[in-house]
Amino acid sequence: MTIRNLDALFKPDAIALVGGSDSDAIIARNLMKSGFKGPIMPVDSARWALEGAIAYRDIASLPLPPTLAVITRPLAETPELIRQLGERGVRAAVLVNETRGIPQNEREALFRAILDAAKPYLLRVLGPGSQGINVPLSNLNVSLNHQPLLPGQIAFISESGTIGQTALDIGNYYGFGFSHLIHLGDGLDVDLADILDYLAGDYRVRAILLYLEQIGDARKFMSAARRVARTKPVIVLKPHRYPEEPNDAVYDAAFRRAGLLRVEDSDELMQMVEVLKAAKLVNNDRLAILGNSSSMSLLATDTLYRFGGRLAQFSEATQEGLADLIESSTLPNPLDLGDQADDKDYSRALDFLLADPGVDGVLVIKTPSAFGKTTAVADTLIQRLAGSRRCIIASFPGPQTGAEARRRLLERQVPTYETARGAVQAFMRIVQYKRNQSLLMETPPSLPEEFTPDVAAAKAVIAKALAGGRHHLDEYETMQLLTAYGIPVAETLMARSPDEVAEAAARLNQSVALKIVSPDIAAKSQVGGVVRYLSTPDAAREAAIEMLAQLHGVAPAARVDGFVLQPMVARDGSYELTVGVRSGERFGPVIYFGQGGTEAEVIDDFAFGLPPLNMHLAREIMAQTRIYQRLRYSLLRRANLNALTLTLVKISQMIVDLDALVELHINPLWVNVRGVVALDARVQLVPANGIPRHLAIRPYPKALEEIIVLSNGRALQLRPVLPEDEPSLQALVSRASPEDLRRRFFQPIRELSHELAATLTQIDYDREMALVAADPGIPGKAGIYGIANLGADPDNDRAEYSIIVDRALMGLGLGNLLVRRIIAYARARGIGEIYGEVLQENKPMLQLSRTLGFAIHSDPDDPGLKHVMLKLHDVGLSAG
Repeated sequence: MTIRNLDALFKPDAIALVGGSDSDAIIARNLMKSGFKGPIMPVDSARWALEGAIAYRDIASLPLPPTLAVITRPLAETPELIRQLGERGVRAAVLVNETRGIPQNEREALFRAILDAAKPYLLRVLGPGSQGINVPLSNLNVSLNHQPLLPGQIAFISESGTIGQTALDIGNYYGFGFSHLIHLGDGLDVDLADILDYLAGDYRVRAILLYLEQIGDARKFMSAARRVARTKPVIVLKPHRYPEEPNDAVYDAAFRRAGLLRVEDSDELMQMVEVLKAAKLVNNDRLAILGNSSSMSLLATDTLYRFGGRLAQFSEATQEGLADLIESSTLPNPLDLGDQADDKDYSRALDFLLADPGVDGVLVIKTPSAFGKTTAVADTLIQRLAGSRRCIIASFPGPQTGAEARRRLLERQVPTYETARGAVQAFMRIVQYKRNQSLLMETPPSLPEEFTPDVAAAKAVIAKALAGGRHHLDEYETMQLLTAYGIPVAETLMARSPDEVAEAAARLNQSVALKIVSPDIAAKSQVGGVVRYLSTPDAAREAAIEMLAQLHGVAPAARVDGFVLQPMVARDGSYELTVGVRSGERFGPVIYFGQGGTEAEVIDDFAFGLPPLNMHLAREIMAQTRIYQRLRYSLLRRANLNALTLTLVKISQMIVDLDALVELHINPLWVNVRGVVALDARVQLVPANGIPRHLAIRPYPKALEEIIVLSNGRALQLRPVLPEDEPSLQALVSRASPEDLRRRFFQPIRELSHELAATLTQIDYDREMALVAADPGIPGKAGIYGIANLGADPDNDRAEYSIIVDRALMGLGLGNLLVRRIIAYARARGIGEIYGEVLQENKPMLQLSRTLGFAIHSDPDDPGLKHVMLKLHDVGLSAG
């Protein structure tokens, strides 16, 4: 990922229009009208001038080097043009040339040639096939759009030119402005992730809208999206059934994990920017519905339940206050004021609802009526905006009678809709957005138990299968694999023949289940390959013989490797679930969870998530399913949710550790109050020389773990930080003196807030690193005594570092060791320079910087501040 030279794309000083097509005049006209203040230089040997600007015969004839070039010439000419432009100092190019009609092989060869031509000059390329960019704040419009763009604070990035044109038209009609309108085209070089990284650092951009159809580099996208979503809303519109894409549920999981909000159509995409202004007022999904039509309120309730929301439960005080406003026989929520309600009735009801701590939002519905002016009710809402700490959303139906009220409310930025369905959907979008944001910031609980898998044993099972030319594990091997990762399984014995089946049944000495083992049979129960409740060894032998005969009749070509036997386990109120791993295509392996059993596919209650997982992320996947509500709230059939959540975390670790694992299906997984047990499972492998997997999110870099010994002999574990470390990091800060904290954070602080602690612990290992010195043990419970942070820019050229050490351990070499390790990590990642800021009074830190070879410079604007810099390619430091 890189934002190198993107300023040349979005803030150019001079522009060359390298043309020769019918679109040249449109682009030139748009650029002239945009008020661009730099030189505009057309390059076209067939013209004397273009829109009043003198045209030049060729690139060599340009009087000065342009920053940006716009190319409309045929794609076949582009590589040579890029080379010439690079020689003249151009740093970015927009390729508006058409790619349709060019054979696939020829197109791919031209794409490679364009990249090869641009690379020596670090020249960035947007397109080909782009319809251009429009940045009103830079007076820049090099696009094929036929309308001007109103300036605003919303960036729109689109993979479709027509969707971009539609957004422009909608924005102009409603007076909705944009900071950027960008059409990616083919995304040959500058892609979605690059632009997200760039816009993340632009303070003028308040929110980002995306229209996308597919994602090329999933890890790059996830890294950039997670970064920008921490600072500003990102709203996504994507078709659900784009050809040749993975299950759409995987995209949903990726967007949730990145903190993005997905919407359903272009209208909702535009509306949600304003709706999310109310997001800070919403903490949960409890909605109060207030209206003058019971029918409309019931329809709104249907929509609320359809989107997974809840009707708020009013407090006793609220119910007593509302008693004389509603019929005694009606439920308090939805609150029906009756069709004769006027603005005073709404006013009294709102006073109670907005003060109720059990209400997260209030939907106000005012249908056309002969009683009570619609505009008066709207004014009542407006009067309560300033003092309200609750989200207010309005539905004023009627294209004529509700129009003026809607206009007044929208002017005051109250989310307002003509239909109650649209209003409820908007509220639930806010709820979804807040939940997705919490995934980025919520501190996960520590693991309920220390979990150390036997990775060597698991790899040995897989290696044996691959050495035998198999791309799957049999059921016995699968149970060995699960056992290596601490997942409880039913006792499993392997038998190769009916006689061995009888011997195994005798050893188990209880009623057994018998299953056939065949690499050609995925659903054993559908071919008679599972028999339960076999109470004697002879019964087990006869069942095995009959099973072989039945399989031969149903699938004569199926290979049989033997049988497995398991003791019949009493279900004892257990829920039947399924968990596992499947391919998410370009997102790599994904984890799934849902209701299990033989009818699992028919029930279709699944949720997906991207590894790696912690306890909080695993619980969030489970919460997406219908069965989770039963697991969580049933009093008669209780489930051990900690054990179930930990099972997903263990499967996540399995994905990280075992490169050959492609698919894992555990069905059923029984869970009850005592824990979980896997009864049946299958595993698919990739050959050792197959295509390597690529996780969409870089996992915890376990290779960086080591034991260090301080000068007093005390041993600590040095490892990358984990989200679970937040409480221990806050404890470290609480032990520091006010002076130490001021030197580290450059301002007086008393404690480390959750927001700042989450930023320091919930990092993206693809672009950040933080090493902690901690006691051995479970993260979140083990003490932390020092932390060194490193944050790289998107280009990976420079990285800023910082450090804090427990005062009780100062003078023992811990600070020196932490900085050396972070330097070694930066060098290994290819970072060119690390830097930091140190207060002049912080003599120990300045002395450490000198010892390690940092250059130290004074800040010209602040005499009390020093800048320390270390060029890694100039200094050879040992990691020890």
